[in-house]
Amino acid sequence: MNIGFEAKRIFHNKTGLGNYSRDLVRLLSQYYPENHYYLYNPKRSNDNLFEANRTNVFEKKPQSPFYKKFYNLWRQKGVVKDLTKDGITIFHGLSGEIPSGLNHANIKSVVTIHDLIFVKFPNLYSFFDRKIHFYKFNKAAHQADVVIAISEQTKDDIVEFLKIDPEKIKVIYQGCHAIFKKEFTESDKKKVLSKYNLPKEFILNVGTIETRKNILLAVKTLHNINTCLVIVGKETDYAIEVKSYIKKHNLEHKVIFLKGLTLEELAILYQQAKIFVYPSLYEGFGIPIIEALYSKTPVITTQGGVFPEAGGPNSVYIDPTNVLDLEKAIQKLLVDKEFRENMTQKGFEFVQKFNDEVIAKQLTTTYNNLVKL
Repeated sequence: MNIGFEAKRIFHNKTGLGNYSRDLVRLLSQYYPENHYYLYNPKRSNDNLFEANRTNVFEKKPQSPFYKKFYNLWRQKGVVKDLTKDGITIFHGLSGEIPSGLNHANIKSVVTIHDLIFVKFPNLYSFFDRKIHFYKFNKAAHQADVVIAISEQTKDDIVEFLKIDPEKIKVIYQGCHAIFKKEFTESDKKKVLSKYNLPKEFILNVGTIETRKNILLAVKTLHNINTCLVIVGKETDYAIEVKSYIKKHNLEHKVIFLKGLTLEELAILYQQAKIFVYPSLYEGFGIPIIEALYSKTPVITTQGGVFPEAGGPNSVYIDPTNVLDLEKAIQKLLVDKEFRENMTQKGFEFVQKFNDEVIAKQLTTTYNNLVKL
């Protein structure tokens, strides 16, 4: 079977959506090599984020001068002619979009919707961004034959806000990169700690430094906790607020900001961290939680929403508006070794449900069932 993918983020996005897309193609090509996977990339990438193996994965770009120049039009509609030429049976939009005209070309369609944050937290988006996002997601969800939600929380949001029949939505969790499942040597760990001048013990947070991620809550716990917080992620205007608070309260010696790490360096940080803290207000899934659990690092995250789906029954859940709640959770984990080790072991057992083979089988079963319709 020839399966096509909207591959903009595979080749151009270094973070969440790009990682999801790259991992999905990687695991499908590994576990179901009998299929052919075509990646429709609208333009040449400046970064080498993904290399098609040319055995069963093929990169495709616009060929005509018109679509090379107007590549967004190619993504939205023109690509359908290429899909037909390539004998594509199913087209999978990996981030909330599919091109118009798939039905007329007798090509089945799947779209993954990661979250509806722009609906849940409209204050974080401009008026025009909200309108554009809603139009694209709503159109794709209604036109696609199957909608994949990456969590039950996202499925509920799709039903509520996009008015999609729940029977049309398939929940398939996302996994994480294999690097987070690798065990590193003490020498590897010491090199990373030395390179970034990190203390031997620290608590870790990973994710874009933005209002929704709520990392200021963790910073505020440091007044009464003798530890260091390492924050890894791209900075937004919210980072200015966080750094201002740190400076005002003389906490500079307790907070370290990092960005631009390699995946291996990030994986080592997860394994070295005493605790992973993730007090986010809302996520479609929360992949850093999965990365931490695979790294055998205990997780403190937000109660309610999607977080228990990702963190399982043995992570610690706190009120994301209550500093004291998070402070008590951190203190307990820092001093109670037995509790921490029990969390680590049970969390690692829980996270096996997100293994590549499980996800690949669910995706391929969805494709096969769709072809039978």
